Amino acid sequence: MLPYPNLVSDSLLVNSTIDFLISVGGSAPAVNVVDHVMRIRDPHPDFARVLIADVIDRDPRLELCDDHVSLTEPDHDARCLEETGFVVFDLETTGAKAPPCRVIEIGAYLVKDGRIAGEFQSLVNPEASIPPFISSLTGITDAMVSAAPVFSEVAPQFLEFLGDSVLVAHNIGFDLHFLNHEVGRVYEDYRVGSASLCTVQLSRGLVQNVENHKLKTMAEHFSVPLVNHHRADEDAKATAQIFINLLDDLRSRGVETLGAARRFCRLKHYAKRTEAAA
Repeated sequence: MLPYPNLVSDSLLVNSTIDFLISVGGSAPAVNVVDHVMRIRDPHPDFARVLIADVIDRDPRLELCDDHVSLTEPDHDARCLEETGFVVFDLETTGAKAPPCRVIEIGAYLVKDGRIAGEFQSLVNPEASIPPFISSLTGITDAMVSAAPVFSEVAPQFLEFLGDSVLVAHNIGFDLHFLNHEVGRVYEDYRVGSASLCTVQLSRGLVQNVENHKLKTMAEHFSVPLVNHHRADEDAKATAQIFINLLDDLRSRGVETLGAARRFCRLKHYAKRTEAAA
């Protein structure tokens, strides 16, 4: 049974089922899926339905209708930027790689209708010592997190806060990797399935004539306050305010959907690489 609607299964069986359905156009008889994915030759249709029903219960991207299994993934790219909710988040961690490193703080802000409409913050007990370098960088000590909730206690509230919003972070790959590592420890074989945007990529496509696209540089460019840098709450709030400016810039250029925003940044990035190589 699916723990939360914004989670998707990361199990080999579900991923193999999805890969097979993609290869055949998005839909196939249950008996064919069981034959190909589970290697059960010529299964009885009733038996195939029972097996597939268990797979479908694990993931919202699959459905069974009239003995056919189909992909039901939402078209994230079609989402209108004007009508979409975004959760801009930042994580502080015990190091750069998960595993073995763990999350020690979460900061997140809901952006809707061009403004900040909600927030979520929590220290997290990593169940391990925080290295001195990380404490020096963030100001977060073992004493500060000793009484904080562990991630499994924070996860339900945070996943509810995320809802069906698009996830946004400054270097989304880093934060999403850590988030999914922690989620997978609590909900085995699951990860967050939300659509995402990266403010580093957006700023590279939209903001010119700056030394770099680090968070501090972008905050200065947009005159956004950034105090207590390297604390999740402050970094997430600054990123949310930067993102609001980037959204305004996208709209002024006629970019109206999530997919168009992604394509715009990819085209800009490709154009810059081509120009640099010329």
